[in-house]
Amino acid sequence: MEKRFQVFVSSTYADLKEERQRVIQTLMEMDCIPSGMELFPAADEEQWEFIKKIIDDCDYYLLIIGGRYGSTTSDGISYTEKEYEYALQKDIKVVALFHEKPDELAVAKSDIDPVLRERLRVFREKVATNRLVKFWTRPEELPGLVALSLSKTIKTYPAVGWMRADKVPANEILIELNDLRKENDNLKIEIVKLTRNQPSEIDNLASLEEKINISGKYYNRHYKHYSDLKCDKTWQEIFSLISPYLMKYPNDSTVKSTLSTAIFPGYKIVHIDDQDFETIKIQLMALKLVETSYSKTIAGGMDFFWSLTPRGKELMMQLRVVRERK
Repeated sequence: MEKRFQVFVSSTYADLKEERQRVIQTLMEMDCIPSGMELFPAADEEQWEFIKKIIDDCDYYLLIIGGRYGSTTSDGISYTEKEYEYALQKDIKVVALFHEKPDELAVAKSDIDPVLRERLRVFREKVATNRLVKFWTRPEELPGLVALSLSKTIKTYPAVGWMRADKVPANEILIELNDLRKENDNLKIEIVKLTRNQPSEIDNLASLEEKINISGKYYNRHYKHYSDLKCDKTWQEIFSLISPYLMKYPNDSTVKSTLSTAIFPGYKIVHIDDQDFETIKIQLMALKLVETSYSKTIAGGMDFFWSLTPRGKELMMQLRVVRERK
């Protein structure tokens, strides 16, 4: 069956008009159906519901990141990042194209506000984590990158696609429906396996209610040197403190800094003991609450990145959700 795939093109708008035009032209030449918000460059919450419906109908999500973070919603996240998160939620395969040197872009094509620049940096790092991205510097490079990257993605991860109803033989529809049913059954089996995911069978593994003595140091401005800190926390308390931050896939140093501040609040310059931090990391992994991956960073180096397991996400919700008062 000859199919056409629908591709959602996501990016900031005003600074990437030429780039979007080239990408959309390439998609049409590939017999794909490009979708995007060309008619709504200034999105709002009402239009967001419409955007979600368009993404729902798409087979692939193509993200172009230049030098701007973009206009933000009421909760401080850009619409581009919001579209990306929604595409991940819907399990749509992502093709990401980054400008290789955003700091060298003209002022009109980049963010001057340091807060927005930092949000763009974090967003780029999040998208690049555990994902192969392509880099471009000139708009005319994009058609080739789109053709190569999307063709490979379609071949590796074939989607449902679209075709004219009068071109679909009835027996092929039945075959495809049967294949989808089998795939759905297999996914249900995998979900059951994940929900039954239990901690590793390690002898005498400490429970969530047991405490660990944690050491740290803070800079004492009065004496102008580092002073010692001590505190006791249960594993459940530690996980409750750090788990919400792991949804952003932070690296090792970010987790350590965040955890240090959370465990020893009130100190501006504080560092948790290295060995205690490593013990916490290994214990949470043994409890099947977190996992780490050694991946490439935006800067080109390598680092460990943290994320929650399905079991960890479930426990985080149980610990941090606000319940109704009786």
